[in-house]
Amino acid sequence: MTAPDRDLRVLFFGDSFVAGTGDPQARGWVGRVAAASWAAGIPTSAYALGIRRETSLEVAARWRAEALPRLLAGADCRFVVSFGANDATFEDGRARVDPELSARTLATLLDGAARLGLPAFVVGPPPSCDAEQDERIGALTRRFATVCASREVPFVPVHAALVASATWGEEARAGDGVHPGAGGYTALAELVLAGGWLDWVG
Repeated sequence: MTAPDRDLRVLFFGDSFVAGTGDPQARGWVGRVAAASWAAGIPTSAYALGIRRETSLEVAARWRAEALPRLLAGADCRFVVSFGANDATFEDGRARVDPELSARTLATLLDGAARLGLPAFVVGPPPSCDAEQDERIGALTRRFATVCASREVPFVPVHAALVASATWGEEARAGDGVHPGAGGYTALAELVLAGGWLDWVG
């Protein structure tokens, strides 16, 4: 349990999966983990700052300007980031962002958050329902895990589990071919919770 006067602010940066695109309940995984935090006695102000089609580079270009107005002296402010699926998308015969650059960008983001005194938590990129792209997302997940381990930042890989999730795949294919519905986002949220979320916010 937390003190009743604790002002916990968690800023979630990323792409359309952070925004919860495709969820008819308009909660996404961010809303679900925030609700789980409240249910565990950890009141949480959650800011879902996801933008469709954004790559790691685009998130990195905006995060600080969007974070600063939401930070308050004396509050417990925290930083969550999740991106990578758009980095691994092929355009003009190559990935939108080179995987090495994606990893360096994540490292730069985490270092920037540390300089602001923001504890960080990273959620790996979900699958795309395209086999070749999913191979690239899997490889990017491994790169991100290495970056986080070197900085002792919690990292939750979700790609492999969601590739194996019938609910995720069925909902994504029934929708726009990429984003799941409520069941898929519930599965993603459960992976985040199992990855130590409540210990981290608590």
